[in-house]
Amino acid sequence: MGRTVRDGLRLTAEQDQFVELAREFAAREIRPRARAVDEADTESPLDVWEKASALGLTSFMISEKFGGGGVTDLLTQVLVQQELCHGDIGIGNLITSNGFFSAPVEHLGTPEQQERFLSPLGTDRPPLTAVAVTEPGSGSDAASIQTSARREGGEYVLNGQKTWISNAPYAELFVIFATVDPSLRSRGVTAFVVPRDTPGLSVGPPFRKMGQRAIVNAEVFLDDVRVPVENRLGEEGQAFVGLMRTFDASRILIGAATTGLARAALDFASGYAAERRQFGVPIIQHQAVAFRLADMATRVDTSHLLTVRAATLYDAGHAVAQESAMAKLVGSENAMWCTHAAVQTLGGYGYSREYPVERWMRDAKLEEIEEGTSDIQRLIISRGLGAR
Repeated sequence: MGRTVRDGLRLTAEQDQFVELAREFAAREIRPRARAVDEADTESPLDVWEKASALGLTSFMISEKFGGGGVTDLLTQVLVQQELCHGDIGIGNLITSNGFFSAPVEHLGTPEQQERFLSPLGTDRPPLTAVAVTEPGSGSDAASIQTSARREGGEYVLNGQKTWISNAPYAELFVIFATVDPSLRSRGVTAFVVPRDTPGLSVGPPFRKMGQRAIVNAEVFLDDVRVPVENRLGEEGQAFVGLMRTFDASRILIGAATTGLARAALDFASGYAAERRQFGVPIIQHQAVAFRLADMATRVDTSHLLTVRAATLYDAGHAVAQESAMAKLVGSENAMWCTHAAVQTLGGYGYSREYPVERWMRDAKLEEIEEGTSDIQRLIISRGLGAR
């Protein structure tokens, strides 16, 4: 099989085809819908999801034995994520969101559980799924969750409240993280797969958000929800380690998503600056604008390279908590900086909702917060320095 050089990386023909598919889909289906999705506020674009599913973009990261695309290496996933999020980061993240659900099932589940819960994701009409970790009193400190899991014979009884759960209004399957004993902190955290129609599970109204409105978030309430032992992922107390390994990968993918967003801002601002004339010349010829664009380009490439490095190390089996934190930290903060710079470059037009850059700036902010704030990423990186 031939190989293609893309952005300095030597890709197989298959890898390159997936990246090109994502790039074309983003331009044809995602970018044209992004403004309307943002205006709709609390509605996910399920028609775009269905089109992406038909092409395998919602399940390309799932193993072939479960009907997915078999792209299990993180590097290719990173490159695909960049392209989807170059179209729109909210819609791009929606399209690949089932990968977040599949990760703890793959890391902790038995072969029978993997077959039962992952095979539906590789069908022509896959369900949307959700992962429920965050609680009103437990955000960055995931070990402090209070949702309880009490064993009663062949079942567990779950009680608690989750918040900011992505896809909650649409999800058909949830991975719920609960604790069998809060005093054990991380050693008590246990994961369960819970179907939406399980009695006692309910979902609150959708949150109204600053950005990334393509993914709808809501609270999830668990009131004496009975789950069979067969739906427990791993042993009691094993889920926290699995969650951290999931975060290692998902934070790298956030780095990829934010790189795609930052590149979109750079592309749009550069194109605008080449056409907009002030003082008799295109504004890109003014040093203040040109240097801003140069800084944007440098930040985009920095995010890309850190993300690729982290993904490559992850695929090689290395521990990458520090590298994934760097990829997320730098990617998210560079995306915030680049989108702000794009707004500044467009001036008054940048402040208008007629142009996408103000939306992109709102979208970028989420990535400095979710799956561990920038403060948490710096804490992870600093703790790793002593181990070098």
